[in-house]
Amino acid sequence: MISFILLLSSLTSAAFCQPAPANAKWIQLFNGKDLKDWHVKITGYPLDENFGNTFRVENGLLKVSYDHYSTFANKFGHIFYKDKFSRYIVAAEYRFVGNQATDGPGWATRNSGIMVHSQDPKTMGKDQDFPISIEVQLLGGDGQKPRTTANLCTPGTNVVLNGELFTRHCLNSTSDTFHGEQWVRVEVRVNGSDSIEHYVNGKLVLKYDKPQIGGGTVSNYDPAVKKDGALLNEGWISLQSESHPVEFRKVELLILDK
Repeated sequence: MISFILLLSSLTSAAFCQPAPANAKWIQLFNGKDLKDWHVKITGYPLDENFGNTFRVENGLLKVSYDHYSTFANKFGHIFYKDKFSRYIVAAEYRFVGNQATDGPGWATRNSGIMVHSQDPKTMGKDQDFPISIEVQLLGGDGQKPRTTANLCTPGTNVVLNGELFTRHCLNSTSDTFHGEQWVRVEVRVNGSDSIEHYVNGKLVLKYDKPQIGGGTVSNYDPAVKKDGALLNEGWISLQSESHPVEFRKVELLILDK
């Protein structure tokens, strides 16, 4: 009984451990001033055409806004950091604000994401909706019902969960629900092609292994890029535009040793 209690205690403690030490030297991907190190790709537009000034910097915040849209019309967008990475922790502090863009899909209400191990944005088709990547789905509550954040979604990818290939599109984490416009910190520990861990406000909420290309849920992609079964050992990082305004006050990176 004592050994069981100790094991349970260690697992509980581990679940609340930060993925990085408190004195870690983070690289600030978002400088709080401009988007000079980022590339925008919006469905239906060429790379670096920031339709409607969707992605912008105001008052030190990276904002995803739709005030210049008459209708959303499935113009899903992503903003990519300029470099690719393999083993790292990426952290973002975000909050959902305001109202969803006109005709945004119901599932996209208070919905955004951090894409990791993404394909090169230069290889995305003009009309491609989502990059082939692993999505750490960011969700906000509706004020009433439970709705976890830092979930897993798999646009053009699969992962291994508990030793078996996981081919469903999304998987909920074990996080709390965050209603209103409160700030939330999500950290993603990416260990190359070995494993990925999701943390919310310091708590481990999801872990899986062997991220790889495969599955559907991506349209208008170049077949030469989607090599099903290929493990994802590196890739680009991006933030999503899915029709609900969202703000980021921090996007930072910690490189991990091999």
